[in-house]
Amino acid sequence: MIVLHPPIIRSATVWLFLVFPLFLSGQSAAPNILCSAGDRNFDAEFRNGVKVHVGAARNGGLALRACAANLGWEKQELLVAEGASQIDLDAFGVDLGDGIPAAAFQIKKSDASCCMDYAIYSLQKPPRLLRNITGGEFFTASDMDLDGSVEIWTDDAAAVDGFENLTLGELDSAPTVIFRFARGQLRDVSAEFQPYFDNQIGDVHSQIHARDLEDFKNSDGRLTAPTSAELRHRLRTVKVKVLEIVWAYLYSGRESEAWRSLNEMWPPSDVERIRAGLLKTRELGIHREADETSSGPSSRKKKHAQVFDAFTESGPENKLEVVPPEAILLQRPSLSEQTQSESELLLELVVDEAGKVRSAKLIGSSSDRELIRAALTWKFIPAFKDDRAVASRLRIAVSPKQ
Repeated sequence: MIVLHPPIIRSATVWLFLVFPLFLSGQSAAPNILCSAGDRNFDAEFRNGVKVHVGAARNGGLALRACAANLGWEKQELLVAEGASQIDLDAFGVDLGDGIPAAAFQIKKSDASCCMDYAIYSLQKPPRLLRNITGGEFFTASDMDLDGSVEIWTDDAAAVDGFENLTLGELDSAPTVIFRFARGQLRDVSAEFQPYFDNQIGDVHSQIHARDLEDFKNSDGRLTAPTSAELRHRLRTVKVKVLEIVWAYLYSGRESEAWRSLNEMWPPSDVERIRAGLLKTRELGIHREADETSSGPSSRKKKHAQVFDAFTESGPENKLEVVPPEAILLQRPSLSEQTQSESELLLELVVDEAGKVRSAKLIGSSSDRELIRAALTWKFIPAFKDDRAVASRLRIAVSPKQ
């Protein structure tokens, strides 16, 4: 059982459940999806009376194995999606940069589709569609560096799926793309987050063995020549990692570094072909959704968002500075043997103004890495101060009992 501390759920039906395995092997935490094949429901109400519902699609009174979502106000209703394979409420009441509280939905239309649509709706009366973005395998609005600015993190999955006959499952990740939505304009700000891409590049570099890279550089690049299954697998693995490095430079606004890395690691006779393919893929991918593009890191000094306490040390009778966050989706793994003996675990979270967990720690002597990793995927309606979404610090009690 998971309990917010102090209790704050007022209008939301929150589903807290065990997931095992929670994480994909060799990858980061699997995305949390609110409704999949009609299996969960969620309802919440914004402060102005606009309501959101995500749950099973219905044929009359019969629930279907598909999902639907709508926004309602004053006995009126706006259909967001119906008959979808998956629907997730990524953000609710969040200011993405327009000064307008918004709801953002991830919508996967069918199981056969690789990717999601990201639909952003205003929460004013009547709600209206502000923007729809397509082509990412996932979307998440978050303030990753807690500077008070919310970005939309996604990837270019639809564009690179099938590139060089590679499937998404063979990639550690599709190229990351970061958007900022403000004044009705969608801006590609990936170049402002070069340190994030540098971490990716360093991690991928560390996984490439010198011998395998040399063998790959001696190939034709297309990997069409007959080889043993073992060598073909090694060459294909290196090819993927080289592409991921080049993509990281290219998508973060460093084209010269991308081509330098390509020249250093790709078979020389195939460089021009693959370079043209990379440029065309990016040109036709999710990047074209942007109205404009940042040229590089911002020169302005980043500020740090104020983090407000959404709990009191002396008890719930003391008045808080903020309206505390409300849970949207909390997935919990099976607890470790050590923590199963505890009567209750207390987690302290920092939740940004988009409702995403930026840090998590256990209060006391207990340690459970899987619980911490799970907590970093949790989603909330953010805290509010003076009707404005803010970052907050809150505590959640987790019972080892099922």
